[in-house]
Amino acid sequence: MPLPTLVPRDRVFFDLFNQAGQNTLRAAKLLQQMLSNWPDESGLARDILLAEQEGDRITHDLVQRVNTTFVTPIDGEDIYALATQIDDIVDYTEETADFLGLYKIEAPMEQAVEMAAVLVASCEQLAAALANLRGFKDLEQHWIEIHRLENDGDRLYRDAVASLFANGIDPMIVIRWKDLFAVLERAIDATETAAHILEGIVIKNA
Repeated sequence: MPLPTLVPRDRVFFDLFNQAGQNTLRAAKLLQQMLSNWPDESGLARDILLAEQEGDRITHDLVQRVNTTFVTPIDGEDIYALATQIDDIVDYTEETADFLGLYKIEAPMEQAVEMAAVLVASCEQLAAALANLRGFKDLEQHWIEIHRLENDGDRLYRDAVASLFANGIDPMIVIRWKDLFAVLERAIDATETAAHILEGIVIKNA
């Protein structure tokens, strides 16, 4: 009688990562819509908060499964790192939406709308990669595009901050928008960090 082999049976990890990717994309699209139509779409802050809470639930489920599954399809530390990074993207997205209300922003700045579009594009690439993570193949184009988009985000951030100091804007408005731009940039940066982790996972499992 052959000895039993240890096979990673819990494939739910991949389903949860797919859910996390779709939830992140949904939050980013809601923020883009909110910024584009602010203040008319201020009510979307509630929907983004719900997405943030859903992200927390998915992250909790992933971490709990790592702690209770003997053999995981991906290294446990990598699952934790990727789940945490994806959760950060949604957290920064929700924080940006929150700032719009807390800081009583009167109208959106064009650079913020452009950065939100970059965030959506990055999350589209991340969600596509996570949806196909199970096979560990054909994911390279996604992280390459995320890296390119992150560079676009950095450029937009620098241009946005420069514009705040170039037009004689009220100092309080400068402070508020600088904070908002910084959080948006962190959200975009978090997608690149997630892409780096994905790249490492693929290399380990090739």
